[in-house]
Amino acid sequence: MDRFRRVAAVLAVTAVTVAGCSRPTTTIEPVPTTTPPPATGDFAPGADGLGDRYYPTYGNGGYDVQNYDLDVTYDPSTDVLDGVATITANATSNLSRFNLDFTGLTTKSVKVDGADARAEQKDAELEVTPPQGIPSGAKFTTTIVYNGVPKGYSAPQLGDVGFLSTDDGAIAIGEPEVAASWYPVNDHPRDKATYTIKITAPDALAALSNGVLQDKKAAAKAGYTTWTWSESVPMASYLATVIIGTYRVQESTHDGKPVMTAVQTSLPTTIDTTLARTPEIIDYLSSVFGPYPFEAMGGIVIADQRIHFALENQSRPVYSRFFFGRGDDSSVLAHELSHQWYGDSVSVNEWNEIWLNEGFATYGEWLWTGSQGGATPQQRFDQSYGAAAGSWATPTGAPGGPASMFDSFAVYTRGAMTLHALRVTVGDDAFFKILKAWAEEKKNGNGTSAEFIALSERISGQQLDQLFNDWLYGTVRPPRPTAR
Repeated sequence: MDRFRRVAAVLAVTAVTVAGCSRPTTTIEPVPTTTPPPATGDFAPGADGLGDRYYPTYGNGGYDVQNYDLDVTYDPSTDVLDGVATITANATSNLSRFNLDFTGLTTKSVKVDGADARAEQKDAELEVTPPQGIPSGAKFTTTIVYNGVPKGYSAPQLGDVGFLSTDDGAIAIGEPEVAASWYPVNDHPRDKATYTIKITAPDALAALSNGVLQDKKAAAKAGYTTWTWSESVPMASYLATVIIGTYRVQESTHDGKPVMTAVQTSLPTTIDTTLARTPEIIDYLSSVFGPYPFEAMGGIVIADQRIHFALENQSRPVYSRFFFGRGDDSSVLAHELSHQWYGDSVSVNEWNEIWLNEGFATYGEWLWTGSQGGATPQQRFDQSYGAAAGSWATPTGAPGGPASMFDSFAVYTRGAMTLHALRVTVGDDAFFKILKAWAEEKKNGNGTSAEFIALSERISGQQLDQLFNDWLYGTVRPPRPTAR
């Protein structure tokens, strides 16, 4: 997961660290898609996957979600989650049925536009057949009532992820898999949507999520409070979070935007002081990346021993306790906050190009550290350039499979080095124009490596194929970059 400097799960509890083929052309390759079953009349089932090169069954075809309205109640005494998901979408083909990614919970009922629909759970997919076909271009609403005890699981490079019960509540966190463990979803960054997230939990607990806190009031269930959150800027599904537990919650405003930070009460208050630097870091990053892209900001620090990473949850990153008390604690904030531009606002089109998230966030961290009197990006580049020969064998732009998605050198460090090599080659003026243009032109959407290369060439006026071939797709250490 991103990201988080995704510091991956190669991390140890005592020391958390962030975390020949060449590019034949800058043309975007066609994305393979899952072939749906034959049509029945003029209507056909939507594809049960988007054909992502790493995760071909993630996401679903035939519709585009506009909004998720999630209403969940969590009982820490039983770990039971009761949920109602109301999903508003536009059909992109004539649908006889469609799929949602969903696993581990029991579906109680499904309605499409208010009418009962047939639903069948097939592995990690909920197959929905409405009473009549949905024509292409039509807006339709699906309401799913569900409950059960969510199942977290262990991801090879990240540790425990998903919807996890804790000693005092629950945590929903992970990348790229987490969303389908607690709500039905079209689970791929290509289908971003706005969210309303209502969380009902015991009165004594905070119930935190993304975006702006719209309301907090007594629930119909005695002894429970409902917190209503709104994320009005389209968000990738893995970035949606629920954090329930005992937290020190601080609220303020910055540049007219609400700021909410929270630290689990078992942790030292020095962490609150570090987290309070969030607006300061966002101001710095805005100076190099362009305007902050969301309507709220903040962060949450969790104490759970199973979580050894940080994640760039939109508008409110979630950090493991293990990033703090190690020196410059603000560096992880700079990493995850850089993701608000690169990873959250501009999301990957396919997971194999995760360097567009992690390399950019790592470079944002380098920029912040240098601005604070620490090692400069050039010094960080020079330190990393001496890495052992074997470190360069995994290409940054196509690391080879899910097991290498969060490779700390290939994706994080070499991704940042690729950006610095671009900076040296085209000069600071063009480089920072490129960063700002990427954030602005791809805002609320998705981007590819080929598109970033084309943008870099357009703004710099230089032909950069060799540079990106070497730094993104080569399997040996590239030559040192020089200004042109």
